[in-house]
Amino acid sequence: MGVTMDGTKQQRRGNTRQRIQDVALELFAEQGYEKTSLREIAERLDVTKAALYYHFKTKEEIIVSLFEDLTQPIADLIEWGRGQPHTLETKQEILRRYSEALFNAEPLFRFMQENQATVRELRIGETFKERMHGLRDILMDPDAELVDQVRSLSAMFTLHAGMFVMQDLVGDVDKRRQAVLEVALDLVTQAHEHAHAGTDD
Repeated sequence: MGVTMDGTKQQRRGNTRQRIQDVALELFAEQGYEKTSLREIAERLDVTKAALYYHFKTKEEIIVSLFEDLTQPIADLIEWGRGQPHTLETKQEILRRYSEALFNAEPLFRFMQENQATVRELRIGETFKERMHGLRDILMDPDAELVDQVRSLSAMFTLHAGMFVMQDLVGDVDKRRQAVLEVALDLVTQAHEHAHAGTDD
């Protein structure tokens, strides 16, 4: 039997722990985090509360585990980026991979945006901020002029804006993601070339 294109989605569906995460996130989005109970999550999944309890004891555990799973690719990306030469190619590759990681974690980021108090309480925001700083340090040349540092940072935030602000733009999701990535790549290219003008790098 051949592997389908959406092999990963298929995998996510077959894995109970991940099904719980996905359904919990759906419910949180529909009726709010505070108003959702573990019992309702179990009901929507059509499992007993005990079966749910085997994986997660609290709603907090579900969100924290989701956060860890879905932002792991960002942590891996930072790890990878730190070991690479500080070239334009590295920075462009970072943005491409970051764009993909954000795309895959979109429901989680929407949750974070809409439930900022909960995010603060669970300290997820802290970890996320650290990861953003890690990425920023790879994208930015420390001795670049301020304007180029801003360009590099803006490349990162362009990807975030593409996720949240541009959802209501008409057009195909993939095309939109490509357009956003193209702008981010332009910014980091400009910053890099300007910072290295006159050098051989």
